[in-house]
Amino acid sequence: LADPTRRNILELLARSGELTATAIYEQFPVVSPQAVSQHLKILREANLVEMEKRAQKRVYRLNPQTLSQFEEWVQRTRQRWSESFDALDTVLEREKKKERE
Repeated sequence: LADPTRRNILELLARSGELTATAIYEQFPVVSPQAVSQHLKILREANLVEMEKRAQKRVYRLNPQTLSQFEEWVQRTRQRWSESFDALDTVLEREKKKERE
């Protein structure tokens, strides 16, 4: 997910449901088809997208189970960071009060 092209592919699939590899390539005219293919491979290996062969076409779609697990992890991590920042705010407020006294 560190690469913007991979994030854009995920957003495209989220909007479209499922797309052929060709339809995905066409959305990225400045990126070579080989590069898009490599991004799709990485997303498949991470189980973020699923690929199904239909005759001569490869059809891609999001893997909702993996994305749901990822979303849960993000929410837990966000909560931990929020709690850490709240604790830091409390410590800083105490220090400010001590300096004023």
